[in-house]
Amino acid sequence: MHEAVVGSAGKMGFGLLRYSDTQIACVIDRETAGQDLATLTGIARRVPVPIVASIAEALALGADTLIPAIAPAGGVLPAEWRQEVLQGLRGGMSLVNGLHERMAEAADFRAALTPNAWIWDVRQEPPGLENGLGRARELAAKRILTVGTDMAIGKMTASLELHKAAQRQNIPSAFVATGQIGICISGAGIALDAVRVDFASGGVEWAVMNSPLPPAGRGETLIWIEGQGSVLHPASTAWLPLIRGSMPTHLILCHRAGQESIARAPWVIFPPLKEVAALYEAVCAPILPARVVGIALNCGHLSDEEARVACEQTEKETGLPTTDVVRFGGEKLLSAVLAG
Repeated sequence: MHEAVVGSAGKMGFGLLRYSDTQIACVIDRETAGQDLATLTGIARRVPVPIVASIAEALALGADTLIPAIAPAGGVLPAEWRQEVLQGLRGGMSLVNGLHERMAEAADFRAALTPNAWIWDVRQEPPGLENGLGRARELAAKRILTVGTDMAIGKMTASLELHKAAQRQNIPSAFVATGQIGICISGAGIALDAVRVDFASGGVEWAVMNSPLPPAGRGETLIWIEGQGSVLHPASTAWLPLIRGSMPTHLILCHRAGQESIARAPWVIFPPLKEVAALYEAVCAPILPARVVGIALNCGHLSDEEARVACEQTEKETGLPTTDVVRFGGEKLLSAVLAG
């Protein structure tokens, strides 16, 4: 595929730019068209990705798949974008939809599709899911779940970076996506926020049990499960079925350096990270004990030196290995998992 990513400020866009192996033809963003993507985002692709202003320019570059890379309120495509998407479909593009809106069912989108083009609504519950019964505990592989103090702090990023670190060392490793961005990056997984609550743990269990494990390399097989939400967030429910469905053997705690409360509910003040780790461990303990073996500290808003200091301070306060996996690599946390 030659993807055209629409929008420069969404998590979806940054995730695809940083981790997707698919060729990205361009980013469509009127406000920054013509500027250098690597300079704006800090993400350097092997093949430079231009920023253009329109669907027409994307089509001229050979883009054959359109991805609205935003997360608007309510998960519905903004009205002002609809005509742009329709123009892309009429021009022969397919559509990858990570929003809650079912675009494959929209009459105007179906009418605009050309032969051999398609619409993929990523957020769908797989058919035939069963209740979770802890079957993942039977797997011989280590199962590492990322958990967090808040939403949108880097749980997917940490899982992917640790997966890459394991691959660099020829350790058999698989990544299990549990959200629309991870699914679009990896091509498989489960969109947990589209699954009925009674089947949520079963959905995670299904995704873990069916994760595409690589041929045996050296050492144990590792399965990295993308975390969602937070035990501390008043709106979050996904963290519990993730624990129950994946039956983790290890946990990696994700936190944004310096953040003291829930971003959307600032009245919820974070306890010390050591207590947050103990809370997650306590939830795991009655069914299958799992320890927090390290902390992935999101230091994207800090300088290199500030990030080093923040990691050192967090490590000293918690007694747990701590690093910014994007800036400094995931090897320290990988070592903690292998030693645990």
